[in-house]
Amino acid sequence: MYEFLMIAFLVVAIILVGSIMIQQGKGADMGASFGAGASNTVFGSSGSGNFLSRTTAVLAVVFFVLSLALGNLSTSTGEATDDFSDLAVPEQEEQLPPAESKEDESSDVPPVN
Repeated sequence: MYEFLMIAFLVVAIILVGSIMIQQGKGADMGASFGAGASNTVFGSSGSGNFLSRTTAVLAVVFFVLSLALGNLSTSTGEATDDFSDLAVPEQEEQLPPAESKEDESSDVPPVN
């Protein structure tokens, strides 16, 4: 299931990038409105914007749904847990006061004052 969703996710991502790259910018509308090559386009003078806009919107929704599904599948452990026991702070051992050290009188190092 995960592999199928991952392949679908990659295919949708590639098609989404392609559909975004095909679209014309806002500045191209002025030349198309005066008939500059509008009859040679595949979708007509205004049809390509609506078709590509709708296709891009549908692909974007599918992309986000697949992203959420893949994220959910990759983090699930198989069993549902409602408690946050794995996030609890571990118990600390009881702190003992530092042991008093007795200085060895035979040491060559003088004590620091």
